[in-house]
Amino acid sequence: MKKICLFLCIIIFGTRCSKELDIEDVSNYQPEQVWNDLQQANAFVANLYNKFGNWNVAADRNSEQLSGIAFGENAITVTGASTASWDYANVRLANLAIRDVQAGKLSQSEKESILAQAYFMRAYTYFSMVKEYGGVPIVKTPLDRYNDELDLPRNSTRECFDFIMEDLDKAIALLPARIDVTSTDWGHIDGNFAQAFKAKVLLYKASPLFNPGNPWSNAYWADAYTENKKAYESLRSQGYGLIEDYAKIALSEKNSEIVFPVINKFPGKTAGWDFGARPGSLSRGNASACPTWEFVKTFPMKDGKLYDDPTGTYYKTDAAFLQSYWKNRDPRFEKSILWNARTFPVAGTPKGYKQYTSVGIASANDNFGINPNVADKSTNNNTYTGFFILKNCNLSLTQPNVQQYDIDFVLMRFAEVMLNYAETANEAGHTADALVLLREIRKRAGIEPGAGSMYGITAVSRTDVRQAIMNERNIELCFEGHRFNDLRRWRLFSLLDQKTKSGVEAIAINANGTEMPILQAQQQAGTFSLSEEHFKYSVVQVPQTGVQKNIVPDKYYFYPIAQSIINKTTKLEQNKDWGGSFDPTLH
Repeated sequence: MKKICLFLCIIIFGTRCSKELDIEDVSNYQPEQVWNDLQQANAFVANLYNKFGNWNVAADRNSEQLSGIAFGENAITVTGASTASWDYANVRLANLAIRDVQAGKLSQSEKESILAQAYFMRAYTYFSMVKEYGGVPIVKTPLDRYNDELDLPRNSTRECFDFIMEDLDKAIALLPARIDVTSTDWGHIDGNFAQAFKAKVLLYKASPLFNPGNPWSNAYWADAYTENKKAYESLRSQGYGLIEDYAKIALSEKNSEIVFPVINKFPGKTAGWDFGARPGSLSRGNASACPTWEFVKTFPMKDGKLYDDPTGTYYKTDAAFLQSYWKNRDPRFEKSILWNARTFPVAGTPKGYKQYTSVGIASANDNFGINPNVADKSTNNNTYTGFFILKNCNLSLTQPNVQQYDIDFVLMRFAEVMLNYAETANEAGHTADALVLLREIRKRAGIEPGAGSMYGITAVSRTDVRQAIMNERNIELCFEGHRFNDLRRWRLFSLLDQKTKSGVEAIAINANGTEMPILQAQQQAGTFSLSEEHFKYSVVQVPQTGVQKNIVPDKYYFYPIAQSIINKTTKLEQNKDWGGSFDPTLH
């Protein structure tokens, strides 16, 4: 098939579509060509999958997990920046497929496959808008700018959820129940993923985001529990489950924990995970996202309790913990975070290589801190933290090849399904079931069983178990792009608002605690003789200059529709916290 770009120009409100289609037409969409040729039809549908995205090392930058102040004063306005997506371009692609495929000459099974994927992607696209705006206009057919009414009002949030459910049910009815990892169709949407996603949508529907007046006892939790239990039990019965090693969830492709992947294959499709996660000296540019000290502290100890829990085996004061934060941690910590003086076996490095971050010792591309006794100052203090992301890094890639990262992007994995189920179980009155799931996740993590094999979980009440689930999601799913949306649906932006972020500086010391002369420290680091204990640590706020505090008001739970879109209509209401009258909740 000759691949020539086609721009679909007509979308809702008469704006232009930026999507490109790899089909044989230079001027316009011709359904008699697309839907009479399976290769072109599949190429058309493949463009819908772009909505899934790919590996993004900065996916959790909006949260407290990673450095960077995402929200300064008035970061979101009706006329300015927004992280939301008004994606009627993708809706139109799905609507074209749904409307036109039946008239083509493909076989019935091929038509049903196209329909199923289009229904799912339309639902997926609407969900991405509804969770950020609330209700939006429901458009079921491609609109013609000359013959159709384009000035459309918003549907209610309840109507949008109903529509999403209808599309997902249509998709599930047509999709293959499961696409095996050995199939050439692996990476296409199947019934398992669609069912798990449907369950996730209902989790959102029940959440405090959409039910601020009755966040934890509304009737939607029962439906969410039923669907999440169904998805969990169905997947489990088919052999899906937690793999033994947390570090290999993504790196071991096609394993039993992966519910849905986005396929990457060099050279045609790659991602920038290692490129953005590694220290600059081992990449092709500085790391683009670094874990914060605030997040480092949230990982439990080996017994599953926080370091400052007096009942914990590994209890420490704040001061003692800062000087030994890497010791006796939840094993997920060492599989997720790279810290100063840690052994880091990257391909192409000398045997015993250790990664240093200390100013005057580490490479200028890796260092962090403000040591006044070092002449060469760090230029990384606005972006670095003294920590780097290790999770999902492919250490077999040498430095020149970091941009050849082609590991499949894990869009949904079984641990998320378990946590979704646990949350709905707890809120629907099945707290004991939720605790079983939490224990399973912590057991796989390698946390010590402890008394009663509770893996450090002391929560009993519904409220305490809710908090335990929130904490577990933060750790288990870290850097996977979940945290900010979790805080949104729980209405917990208070954990971000007016908060600063910090890193940890390391300065080499002698055995007696005095600072080591920098030349001596450099020499010892050159032979990788300096270990974590040979440094003293201090907390440093990041960034050092510019905006230093997040401002995340409650009105950010739902974003405004851009004024440029509102101006083109007479019927489209703005959200009530942004000068309009539309209530985006399930009031």
